[in-house]
Amino acid sequence: MAQAGNAQGGNAQAVRSLERAFELLEHLADAGGEMALSELTEASGLPMPTIYRLMRTLVNRGYVRQEPSKRYALGPRLIRLGDVASRLLGTWARPTLARLVDEVGETANMAVLEGDEVVYVAQAPSRHSMRMFTEVGRRVQPHCTGVGKALLSLLPEPTVREILARTGMPAQTPRTITDPDALVAELARIRERGYAVDDEEQEIGVRCVAVPLPGAPTLTAISVSGPSARLTAEAVTDIVPVMRAAADRFTRELAGGARGPAAGADG
Repeated sequence: MAQAGNAQGGNAQAVRSLERAFELLEHLADAGGEMALSELTEASGLPMPTIYRLMRTLVNRGYVRQEPSKRYALGPRLIRLGDVASRLLGTWARPTLARLVDEVGETANMAVLEGDEVVYVAQAPSRHSMRMFTEVGRRVQPHCTGVGKALLSLLPEPTVREILARTGMPAQTPRTITDPDALVAELARIRERGYAVDDEEQEIGVRCVAVPLPGAPTLTAISVSGPSARLTAEAVTDIVPVMRAAADRFTRELAGGARGPAAGADG
């Protein structure tokens, strides 16, 4: 009995260490990918020796690297995991997007913010002969697309301005927002109403409406796009509640999958 108790205690400790390691990786990601040991201590509330031990393990496994400055940064081994997870996210999203197409009649997309770029991870095409098509895997700048603006609305203003300073704001059409202050004001309106509109800012004749997924594990948004003649202001008003319901449903599905099976459910 004592041996069984010791084994259970050891398993619990191993699980707790694993949880703490993941928490540290998430703190690094939240901080832009790099932090000092003291910053990790402040953010996590864990003792410095505990953090040091966990970070050394992550460094040895390649999930974290230690810079010459002694700061810790997310490691290259995470890239493969992220690439596979992004592909899976698109696979999981397809039924939700297909249902959305059935409900609204226009092409539906899902995109994530990867670094400073928007990456499309899934699409379900409209059945109209004239429809919008965006290649899965395509990367675009965030300032001129509906999904991009929806994703930026999830970030604090200083972070948004840093991204815009790095990427610039080139005009794709005469309607593209090219002034950072104007875009920041637009993002405030998006946060207030809960959705973003690309009003021919990426391509003349095409309108797009997008909603963010605040509860998703990574910055994610879904969009519906179509010809401006069909996707009118009145149509957008009708479509947004349907999109919000789809976003909420998909977020709940992701959360349910993340929780996994209940303890004791084996066999």
